[in-house]
Amino acid sequence: MNVSINAKATAIIAAYNEEKTIGPIIDVLKAIPFLNQIVVVSDGSTDHTVDVARSRGVEVVELLYNVGKGGALYQGLMNTTSNVVLLLDADLIGLTHQHVIDLVKPVIDGEADVTIGIFEDGRFATDFAQKIAPFLSGQRAIRIDILQNIPDIEVSRYGVEVAINRYIRKNGVRVKLVKLPGLTQVMKEEKLGLIKGLRERMKMYWDIIKNFYRGGDK
Repeated sequence: MNVSINAKATAIIAAYNEEKTIGPIIDVLKAIPFLNQIVVVSDGSTDHTVDVARSRGVEVVELLYNVGKGGALYQGLMNTTSNVVLLLDADLIGLTHQHVIDLVKPVIDGEADVTIGIFEDGRFATDFAQKIAPFLSGQRAIRIDILQNIPDIEVSRYGVEVAINRYIRKNGVRVKLVKLPGLTQVMKEEKLGLIKGLRERMKMYWDIIKNFYRGGDK
């Protein structure tokens, strides 16, 4: 692995009703020696997400109502004790130790300021989406000082990746794309059913579009 023994990172997972997938993700993270902190932010979950996370012995921030992904990550940052932060979606399937190492190591080693994980050889739907828009990936490692300097991250909701990308582009932040073979995630239509899932997907796209134009991106 060749990561410095003194290197430490914090993993933050924003989760909204992800009781089926959050447990295996935490189990993988707990086996990574340079992750000294794992924070799960339950974004107003109404299922057993909080119970599952607490049963794994990690830090849990329980929000009483849904504030969106950006707001949840912001709350997680308030509990962070490391200089490097790993951001992961809560609905991942197939996460491995190597995925985590490949994301975090370049930032810890100073090779990059931010890494962005790209699905590969997982499922066609999720692979294809990230090939079209790789910078919307929710799998990232990033220096905490960069995250702390991003304006309005707490109100960005699903547009949080757009807000991060804008800051990266405007400030010359060094980025490395990292392939994550075999990793995929549960799609909204699978979680919620076709109609409700499509409705939630449209809300997500609207948040992305609003954040895209909020910063003057054209």
